[in-house]
Amino acid sequence: MIKILIFSLLTMGVTTAISAVSDDSVTVYSSRKEHLIKPLFDAFTKDTNIKVEYLTGKGGALIERLKLEGADTQADMFMTVDAGNLWYAGSQGLFQKVKTATLENNLPIYLRDPNGLWAGLSVRARTIVYNTERVNISDLSTYEDLASPKWEGRLCLRTSKKIYTKSLVASLIYHHGKDKTGDIISGWVNNLAATPNAKDSHVMNAILSGQCDVGLVNTYYYGRLIEKKPNAPLKLFWANQATTGVHVNVSGAGITKYAKNPKGAIQLLEWLSSAKAQLIYGALNKEYPANQNVAADRAVSAWGAFKQDKMNLSQVGILQAKAVKLMQKKGYR
Repeated sequence: MIKILIFSLLTMGVTTAISAVSDDSVTVYSSRKEHLIKPLFDAFTKDTNIKVEYLTGKGGALIERLKLEGADTQADMFMTVDAGNLWYAGSQGLFQKVKTATLENNLPIYLRDPNGLWAGLSVRARTIVYNTERVNISDLSTYEDLASPKWEGRLCLRTSKKIYTKSLVASLIYHHGKDKTGDIISGWVNNLAATPNAKDSHVMNAILSGQCDVGLVNTYYYGRLIEKKPNAPLKLFWANQATTGVHVNVSGAGITKYAKNPKGAIQLLEWLSSAKAQLIYGALNKEYPANQNVAADRAVSAWGAFKQDKMNLSQVGILQAKAVKLMQKKGYR
């Protein structure tokens, strides 16, 4: 009875396109919304004649569902956003190791799990956004510099509770260690113009309203806003170009430990890393290709080239707990 109740709670808010699963179809559990994955699955099916069944929902709930289902799961693949979430799923024993020449050729090593548990399939950068009417671009430089006194009362940030914030801080711990990162966080908190926002879109709206002048956002949120408001006095600035490079993250996927069709799932994973799929990813959500041989979408390319931080993204998961604890200690809410 308890197990049934838990399962019913985990399935609340889950949407599904799973029908009767055939032996040669691939079943995907995905925290990415349907409109961002269905065009990819349709194109894959057209190319290979392999049908993709899928179920979408919150990433955390799907991870718990996979744990609960165990060997009885229908899922062959789990897709989600942020390397921290992918790392966590791997740490829970939900993925099997997959290493193929296709994946290694298509995807750089820093966007893949070192043990082959998951692969990044699209890239988003988390960088500085600023009001062009109130900020001199020569004053911008790094994530670390946003802690300097010149930004007092001028900074807006997303809440520390969100995975994208946790991953950025984890990357700072990787590069600088706990003590220096703690000083950076303290500086950010001192410079806040307002309580941290729930969403990146809220950060940008706060900048546009004059509540603050600079912030940190994922690039695709900026792309969505500028598509709606092309004349908004808002631009991206590529952080840390003289040092570590811009912090990047991924949406990605892994093959589940108990996949019933691992061969088909691996074929799908490889296809998602191909040039054709990477172009679809970029067009759907203003993201950068994980395949470095593929050019970014035209609108995304217009934001300019930048150096990426090439820290292996497994580190954002490994250091996530330390990042959370440090933010709590320094009062970043």
